[in-house]
Amino acid sequence: MFSDRVANDIFVFTSAMYAQVTAGVILTEEGAIIVDTLPFPREAQAIVDFIARRTPHGVRYVINTHYHADHVYGNYLFPEAELIAHEGCRKVLLRNGEKSLAEAKEQNPELADVRLRIPEIVFARGEMVLHLGGKTVQLIHTPGHTEDCLVVYIKEDKVLFGGDTVMPVPFIVQGDWQQMIDSLERVRELPLDNIVQGHGEVLLRGEIPQALESSIHYLKTIHKVVRQYVKEGRPRSELRKISIEKCGKSRIPLNGLVQDLHHANLVHLYNLMMAEQAKK
Repeated sequence: MFSDRVANDIFVFTSAMYAQVTAGVILTEEGAIIVDTLPFPREAQAIVDFIARRTPHGVRYVINTHYHADHVYGNYLFPEAELIAHEGCRKVLLRNGEKSLAEAKEQNPELADVRLRIPEIVFARGEMVLHLGGKTVQLIHTPGHTEDCLVVYIKEDKVLFGGDTVMPVPFIVQGDWQQMIDSLERVRELPLDNIVQGHGEVLLRGEIPQALESSIHYLKTIHKVVRQYVKEGRPRSELRKISIEKCGKSRIPLNGLVQDLHHANLVHLYNLMMAEQAKK
């Protein structure tokens, strides 16, 4: 894992063990706020140790940007903190969390010590605001990757923790492409100096407009192309011909994992459109 400072008192931690997933630390005079907690205890513990060195007030809040395991499994390492998320995150973890964690532990011994922790403070729509130690922290509901996704905006620093709403390639297999566009448009309205993506590198101010525009363009493009494939009756196997570059994105980020995400997006849209066509 490696860490980086994105503002005087805002830090990002990037996993070396899983898909460059990120977590954030916001230090204030009254304690720390954590954004997501990484999947593996070995790396999440480094955040615990970092905060112990930097503030005597500990962690006041942990925010989960959505329910996926790589963003929530480290929650249990911050028992003193209040845990905040969208209400959909709480519902999914209550319904499926223990079963999913048990299955994950069978596959990966690194997760042996993980205990599921469920958000106690939730909101349903729009946004929620935290005020702590001179920081104004907005939690904004941004569905698209999943229904419960949110982003975390630190107003004074113009820093956004984008969760998986902002990634090198949008991933919509468990979400909705149009909702994702709407959420990215919402992000574009914010004054921003940095975006910490849910996976991958931090976006700097000069990179942000083009990155957001390319993601919106990508989503519109794959929807249009897949719709044409379905209209022409082409088989699902031919989706492999639709390269990520033709849709306006690079195949390089996340060590090439974006190509798998891209293909999964195409298959997801194809299956949805085929199902809709069958109903007519």
